[in-house]
Amino acid sequence: MTVTATATEPRRRRWWPRSVRARTALAAASATVVVLVGISWWVHRDVYRQSVDIADAQAQIQLLALVDQLNEGVVPSRRSTAPYEVVASGRRSAVAYGGGMESFDPGTRHVLPAPTEARGPRTLTNYFFHLPANRHAEPHSSSHVAAGTYMVWYADIRADRLGGEKAAALGVADDAFLRVYVVVLPRTAEEIARATDLLLLRAGLVSLVLIAAVTYFAVRIALRPVEAIRVLTASVTASDPRERVTVPTTGHEIAALATTINTTLQRLENAATQQRRFVADAAHELRSPLTTLLASLEVALAYPERTDWPAAVTTAARQTRRLQALAEDLLLLARIDTRTPVVRPDTVDLGALASRMTEQYLPTGRPLTLACDSDGPALVQGNPGEYERLLRNLVDNAARHAAHRIQITVRNEDGWVVLTVQDDGPGVPAEDAERIFERFVRLDDARSRDQGGTGLGLAIARDLARRHRGTLTLTPTPKPLGACFLLRLPRAPEPADE
Repeated sequence: MTVTATATEPRRRRWWPRSVRARTALAAASATVVVLVGISWWVHRDVYRQSVDIADAQAQIQLLALVDQLNEGVVPSRRSTAPYEVVASGRRSAVAYGGGMESFDPGTRHVLPAPTEARGPRTLTNYFFHLPANRHAEPHSSSHVAAGTYMVWYADIRADRLGGEKAAALGVADDAFLRVYVVVLPRTAEEIARATDLLLLRAGLVSLVLIAAVTYFAVRIALRPVEAIRVLTASVTASDPRERVTVPTTGHEIAALATTINTTLQRLENAATQQRRFVADAAHELRSPLTTLLASLEVALAYPERTDWPAAVTTAARQTRRLQALAEDLLLLARIDTRTPVVRPDTVDLGALASRMTEQYLPTGRPLTLACDSDGPALVQGNPGEYERLLRNLVDNAARHAAHRIQITVRNEDGWVVLTVQDDGPGVPAEDAERIFERFVRLDDARSRDQGGTGLGLAIARDLARRHRGTLTLTPTPKPLGACFLLRLPRAPEPADE
């Protein structure tokens, strides 16, 4: 089954802005919306609850005032901030009503139930009562009490405790029970909560716009150094990486980014410089044997009857071997530069390898004495062929400079294997102790010899040491003792210790 990509996926994501400024502003606005909605919900509930509590307290105060008026035999006025109704047992119509209850026409029949018995004086009780639909009230009237369930506070009064005159003034019998109702309307609380909601909505919209705008422009200002870094970095090429970005003096993350980019550009410049120098040196080293080879062949071809053909062939073979050795060294350096890890490293006895190389090594040109001193197995992990190449390069270098003797020592020291190769030659000046490890670097005396190397042996040896997590250095020695190269490699665990 073949799955074909379509253009629907990019279209689905078009709503999400690509700009960091817009994304940050949108994220800030989204977070603001969540916070404002939560705050608004909390404020709405708190305002509504407190408003209901205030309305409830006002209803109780009004209830006590109505009770006091009835105890004095005074019929309360219909003007009231909260709906109320006074009913009595044995009476069909209400004793008194007001605050919007008149829209139910309680003068014909009371709305709230009459008591069958009376509770204690000034005992306030509340319960929820369902008011029926009011067909006589105007729908948009401010005094309209809509149908619904409301909390009602009430208190009872015994007419026989009022006296005959007060009971008669109220229009109730001497043995009647009076009940005073006050209805708690949530209208005021709802209006306050609605006004608060509108205020919070306006403030939230303004805050949302301000926060999004401030975030957008703040990110825009903060990203100006990044844009400058991007523009300058875009002009950097591999052939000319000399540009550097300006590091802000603020010391924040942008400054750290600029510093890191400058460091990266510096490494790129160093790598480009090293690569150009390496190519130039390689071309120079290749040109010399090629020139010698071409000149000898052209002379032989121009004067075949005068040419010593065995000597010409010998010269051509020598230069060809030199080209072959140089090509092998360049390929090895290219493989080392890729930094490919050693796959399944073997355990190599460096002491045994040095002893075997000492026995098999055949110096050319002049007699030399090679000696190897080892204190036992010196186990390291890595590629045996690369270790042999490393050791051979060190011995070849010592053989080119030694007068009579080369000494190899192998020791185990605190988890390290330490190998030294020392010759009795003229030694290396202190100022050249590190330069000799650079590629194609040869000291003047080495360049004058016909058997001089390509200038890559020590560079390859150090790279192989680093590849195996070791170090290769030139240790300072007294001048008559020649040069001493010190190789340190991590020691591998003994087979019995694994």
